[in-house]
Amino acid sequence: MRIAILNKDRCQPRRCSKECEKYCPRVRTGDETIVFEEDGKPVISEELCVGCGICINKCPFDAIMIIGLPEALQEPTHRYGPNGFALFGLPVPRVGKVTGVLGPNGIGKSTSIQILSGALVPNFGQGTGDWDAVLEHYAGTALHDYFKDVVDGKVRVSQKPQYVDMIPKAFKGKTSELLGKTDERGVLDELVDYLDLRGVMDRKITELSGGELQRVAIAACAARDANFYFFDEISPYLDIHQRIRVARLIQELSKEKAVLVVEHDLAILDMLTDVIHIAYGEPGGFGVVTHPKSVRVGINQYLKGYLSEENIRVRPEAIKFEIHPPRESGEFVSKVTFNAFSKQYGDGFSLKAIGGGLRVGEVLGIVGPNGIGKSTFVKILAGEIKPDEGDPGIDVKISYKPQYIKADIPIQVQDFLRGISRRFGTSYYEVEIAKPLHLEKLYEHLLTDLSGGELQRVAIAACLSREADLYILDEPSAHLDVEQRSMVTKVLNRFAENNQKTAMVVDHDIYMIDMLSQRLMVFEGKPAVYGEAHGPFSMQDGMNRFLKNLNITFRRDEETRRPRVNNLDSRLDREQKESDNYYYAATE
Repeated sequence: MRIAILNKDRCQPRRCSKECEKYCPRVRTGDETIVFEEDGKPVISEELCVGCGICINKCPFDAIMIIGLPEALQEPTHRYGPNGFALFGLPVPRVGKVTGVLGPNGIGKSTSIQILSGALVPNFGQGTGDWDAVLEHYAGTALHDYFKDVVDGKVRVSQKPQYVDMIPKAFKGKTSELLGKTDERGVLDELVDYLDLRGVMDRKITELSGGELQRVAIAACAARDANFYFFDEISPYLDIHQRIRVARLIQELSKEKAVLVVEHDLAILDMLTDVIHIAYGEPGGFGVVTHPKSVRVGINQYLKGYLSEENIRVRPEAIKFEIHPPRESGEFVSKVTFNAFSKQYGDGFSLKAIGGGLRVGEVLGIVGPNGIGKSTFVKILAGEIKPDEGDPGIDVKISYKPQYIKADIPIQVQDFLRGISRRFGTSYYEVEIAKPLHLEKLYEHLLTDLSGGELQRVAIAACLSREADLYILDEPSAHLDVEQRSMVTKVLNRFAENNQKTAMVVDHDIYMIDMLSQRLMVFEGKPAVYGEAHGPFSMQDGMNRFLKNLNITFRRDEETRRPRVNNLDSRLDREQKESDNYYYAATE
């Protein structure tokens, strides 16, 4: 089976010569394989298309995809009209369980939620959807009973949005006013205390940080009285301790309700969910949601890139983790150094940092709870703010990507990047930065039109495009899917090693830090009161110190060597704490 996808946002018929029609071999023989609608945009006949790919290569705006689907796929669950995105399969929400969905962005997860909430009627690729046809199609399955309740109005949905930084644009009042409107179960006070929101209740939504907005959004979703709860990415801007607390809150909520979670932090997805669906396909073209899998098997198959039950390869190579902690190497040379300094914010938060040395060609990870001074530390190094005592004394050029990214200027991505780097457009730039980060398809877009994940990738590219000796990236994993996070780690490691540069990365994704870092800095103290920067340490010493402060232990999966959170007070948790191995097992 073959489908043709037209990205109507990219298609610019007034700015091209209709190359898709002009060069199509079937059109040249007299067939109406490509015709044009009233708006001037083409409609490609999937029955007549032979899949030659000429229109794909000739389209000046890269707006066409011709995709050969796996033979097992028959009719789609839903399709957005001719040459539109097609979704195959649906996740199945179950009362008493947390169901996870793991897959790249743009693969149909939002469409699935619209269908499960009743806002969108699946049409099985045939124009307008009809609920009677849906019930007949799913007769004898768990989804039939679920959709019957949807049709009868028995399913209420509560949803946490993916991009919490959009909340201040929709609501301008105080946090207490926003949360007060959602307290349908009478549990708001408990949620506020559990999520540590008491101190922000009288503050305006527009004054909250990303982590505070995330916790407010989670509280608002959990406070509603619903049958089906959907949490779209709970981890961005939260530290690992907060992520685990939110995961336990969702598990408690799922005891009597159906809960569906989309999450790209695999450590949290692993500990949070009871079953998972893998979503694969071509972002923006088609998506396939598999039958449910056990959590460990599903995540391991996804990391390997091969789904054995479906006999589908979703990635050409596996995502791999180090079996042993990265070891000290005499090849590293300390070139970038910084001195001790401190910063005091009035009568509030204070930060102290001792001096240290950074090595050429290494990526240094920075870990610690939220509100402990990590962003303040890197801003001082980058010269964004001044310390009160001491001077970092860094005399090298620095390129800095901040934690919160805003696009205020309506400029095309390619013009923006070209204005930053003389390397833009060169073979090195395209191979080492643009292609791995999948930027080519974004070049024609305006910065102001990009999604959170797209803007994040452009910001990472912009940081690496500048001529500098030290590159500092604050939370580059935010809004990126698993594939993109893996690719960012490869880009950063290759960039630092090949160009003999130094990189510092602040992040809360344990998997990303594990794959990315050669050494660690650990921040300790009391969040929002004081923070102290320690290190750099070796990976083993740094992670043990960090996780010991959080009272959390990790083990390695025997098959893929990926980190997995141990259940609190489990046998492994107790044994690792007794041996003082919070991250790497003693046998490794």
